[in-house]
Amino acid sequence: MKTIDSIPISKISRASKLVTTGAKVGVNYLKYYGDKITKSEAEAKERLNQNNAEDIYDSLKQLKGSALKVAQMLSMEKSILPQAYVEKFSLSQFSVPPLSPPLVIKTFKKYFGKHPDDLFDTFNATSVNAASIGQVHIAEKNGKKFAVKIQYPGVAESIASDLALVKPVAIKMFNIKGKDSDKYFKEVEDKLTEETNYNLEIAQSKAVADACKHIPNLKFPEYYEDLSSERIITMDYMDGEHISEFASHNTDQEKATQLGQALWDFYMFQIHNLKKVHADPHPGNFLISKDGQLIALDFGCMKTIPEEFYKPYFDLTEKDIINQPEKFKEKLYELEILRPDDSEEEIIFFTDMFHELLSLFTQPFHSEEFDFSDDNFFGKITEMGQKYTKSTELRNMNGNRGSKHFIYINRTFFGLYNLMFDLNAKNIKINNFINL
Repeated sequence: MKTIDSIPISKISRASKLVTTGAKVGVNYLKYYGDKITKSEAEAKERLNQNNAEDIYDSLKQLKGSALKVAQMLSMEKSILPQAYVEKFSLSQFSVPPLSPPLVIKTFKKYFGKHPDDLFDTFNATSVNAASIGQVHIAEKNGKKFAVKIQYPGVAESIASDLALVKPVAIKMFNIKGKDSDKYFKEVEDKLTEETNYNLEIAQSKAVADACKHIPNLKFPEYYEDLSSERIITMDYMDGEHISEFASHNTDQEKATQLGQALWDFYMFQIHNLKKVHADPHPGNFLISKDGQLIALDFGCMKTIPEEFYKPYFDLTEKDIINQPEKFKEKLYELEILRPDDSEEEIIFFTDMFHELLSLFTQPFHSEEFDFSDDNFFGKITEMGQKYTKSTELRNMNGNRGSKHFIYINRTFFGLYNLMFDLNAKNIKINNFINL
């Protein structure tokens, strides 16, 4: 894969890159209008989506950092984005152009104050895995193999300015209105800022690993603080395949169910026992070892779940509450889905909308076991997502609703469901974590 010798760091250089991309998108629309004359609407729109997805992703992968992280987050919204965007943006999960070896050495010396050879017996300056915020290198010391994650230069300093550039697009895409919409962007900015603090990530990684080490078929790397810094993390090198790679060839249903149960138990134990959760469940953060165990990586994005959100959120997974109109509406107000300033029309629309969404999305919690490989279940989720994405009625209403905590908790469940589906996980015991 082609490497990168430099990353735009200043606000002006990063903004200029996005302006150039915007111009390319404008040209794509001109092509689209031309295509509509000679092709069907569906063919013309598909080509437009493919061209836009490619140009936008090519720009973001050079910027890296929070701009690319947003693409990674959007790639998990399979029911909202067109397929062309999902396919392109999914590359940000574990396959982006890495920094060149000379820039890696320069960055390491800047962050650690030493050359890699002063810390390790061997250090491979060619990356084995590059993502949105950092890339991983293999090193050895005293016969032990390590994975060394190095943060891209300028990432931490450009978060606020990157989000300011992305904000107008997000507002339009998710129909966010109202004076208090900044709370959502502040939530994302705070989480991205935490993800660039590798000292915090090490502390979170060790805490989660210690709390969840008893869960069967689940493994974690060990982290080494003496070989780490605020922008560099050194951990055990863990050998394995990403979930998507494993799923593409696995034919052992027993193994798939075993891994799915470990993944589900891991998340349910965190959410219900720790009241915090690994809120970045994409394929790049999990490996499958040769002996069929799940390896959990990257705890930079941990979301604490406050009690005032936790209780009404999980109350809505109960059939009794979903099917009692007054109790259901009460929970919607607690979660800020319904607002005191809503019109009667908005109250009716959003109550009906969320009743439909939750009646489907909470199905796994309504039985002792659930089949996450069910195409019908995921097909309905996709259909419903597309239905409301295209809803002109929804666009005419204020989409700025719901607690700020929804951003990462919903992201967690969407990502978890997709991983379970990719694994072809069947007969998953929903409340198994209670007895662990």
